[in-house]
Amino acid sequence: MPNRRRAYVILFLLALAALTSVAFSLAIGSLPIAFTDLWHILCGDDAGLAGEVVRTLRLPRTLAGLACGGLLALSGALMQVLLKNPLADPYVLGVSGGASVGALAAMLFGLPLLVLHMGAFAGALVAMLLVFGLAHGDGSWTQTRLLLTGVIVASGAGALVALMLSVTPEHQLRGMLFWLMGDLSQADSPAPALLMLALGMIIILPFSRDLGLLARGELSALALGVPVARLRLMIYVLASIFTAVAVNIAGSIGFVGLIVPHLVRLAMRTTAGNDQRLLLPASVLAGGTLLVVADTLARTIVAPQQLPVGVLTALLGVPAFLYLLSRQPK
Repeated sequence: MPNRRRAYVILFLLALAALTSVAFSLAIGSLPIAFTDLWHILCGDDAGLAGEVVRTLRLPRTLAGLACGGLLALSGALMQVLLKNPLADPYVLGVSGGASVGALAAMLFGLPLLVLHMGAFAGALVAMLLVFGLAHGDGSWTQTRLLLTGVIVASGAGALVALMLSVTPEHQLRGMLFWLMGDLSQADSPAPALLMLALGMIIILPFSRDLGLLARGELSALALGVPVARLRLMIYVLASIFTAVAVNIAGSIGFVGLIVPHLVRLAMRTTAGNDQRLLLPASVLAGGTLLVVADTLARTIVAPQQLPVGVLTALLGVPAFLYLLSRQPK
């Protein structure tokens, strides 16, 4: 019970941290805005230039970062259950690589932004179908086979990305590299990510008990009546779609889904399979907060220039992970 109370306290603190990070993201920038003015702006009062900046520039970007961070963390938590590995990463299954290939191909040919988004999602979908189709084979679908197939597909996608970068003209190269390291500056509509995050939580939370049993072992889950085959397929498809949507909006940010769920488990002092009803929402809040904080720093540290947000997520997450890890008993 003390661990459960600790988990609820951490869940509340994470929700508070998410709201605080959103408020600071909206207030901080080249045009500083007081929190009292920010409240009036969000309530619909017309505040001139400040209101225009918040409503049309900062708010969509901040909400997109919150939703994309939540999607990446949620997909990471699901993949760690699927592969029974607390450090598993949805990107290792090639979904991010496929999205990168589709998006960079659109950039290379100078296609419009809408086509870029379509290309990223199509690339992620092709990678997802390719990995699952090859891993399934003759029915002997296993976590090991899925992981190995994903690594091979991701390696192939990485080779295609390197090939496209090597033939890209100089004036396009910086933009493509910036997107590969994560970029929320083009996130003008957070609605798809927010909708997918809400839909994903509605779908996955009723299966929290089954996920916890699956994380403890496939045989015990089968003995307790869990439909393991269907559950594994659902986890993989949902995690792949979550990753594809996040990459489509925010670019390639490969750290949030890897480390945030593990950090949450360490903070809550739970094992990999314990109470997914708490772990999944906590991971969503922590992932969204991390990405919003990283994006705020990325656009303010060396303003008016912007830094790649993916680099900052790693710089923020690694020390926190090492600190929590050092506090655990040997």
